[in-house]
Amino acid sequence: MTHVERQPRERTYLMSPPEHFVVEYAINPWMDVSTPVDTELALKQWEGLRETLVRLGHQVHVLPPEIGLPDMVYAANGAFSVDGVVYGARFKYPQRIAEAAAHRRFYDNHGWKFVAPAETNEGEGDFAYLPDALGGGVILAGHGFRTETSAHSEAQEALGRPVISLRLVDPRFYHLDVALASLDDRTVVYYPGAFSAASQRVLAQLFPDAVVADEEDALSFGLNLVSDGRNVVLNSEATALAAKLRQAGYLPVPVELTELKKGGGSVKCCIAELRP
Repeated sequence: MTHVERQPRERTYLMSPPEHFVVEYAINPWMDVSTPVDTELALKQWEGLRETLVRLGHQVHVLPPEIGLPDMVYAANGAFSVDGVVYGARFKYPQRIAEAAAHRRFYDNHGWKFVAPAETNEGEGDFAYLPDALGGGVILAGHGFRTETSAHSEAQEALGRPVISLRLVDPRFYHLDVALASLDDRTVVYYPGAFSAASQRVLAQLFPDAVVADEEDALSFGLNLVSDGRNVVLNSEATALAAKLRQAGYLPVPVELTELKKGGGSVKCCIAELRP
């Protein structure tokens, strides 16, 4: 693979600390209510992730956590923004429904244009935005476990960007963001086995230069990453994927998130990107 000089771009993120994080219900295959969570360690690891983003030159807003919403730490799921417009979340499971209102308050308080959803969707958990793909901005949207396909057309109307629907077929990869990530404004990394055969063909056609991950990469939550176009912040367990990214010209930045992985999430799940 030819080495390319990758250029970082400053990003703005939203995160919510895991002050109330526990695993007391199971709504994905990774959650085990019999496995205790070390909240103090979770907070320490989360703070390490936040500090990493700041050190890389990015701005991080903090959404105050709320008692009774242990999954609020997975801030990516609360909304999806493009060019100053926010398409709100509508969670599938009742345990998380109240998170959507907390996110809406943040956007309302900061003057964003907010579009309330009528359809079930879990924000950036199932939506990825590539500003320069296909000659202009395009949204990749997952469905199969959480987000309904009807939300894809609703997001397209709300955000004015073409939406490409991708069907997830493996319950271990229940959100798009554990199966695919944008590396820069026009390319992605993904694990083909998480998608239907037809969606695999779509991805191969759209992104012939994508970094293709294997099952080991995906199971280590390596694809649940955040990239600024050069620096790729990813789970420290994803060593094989880190090597592939380095070969493609990106700079892997590993972080340890063992506690937050117990809830079925890693780096990206903890980070919503704000696109003013």
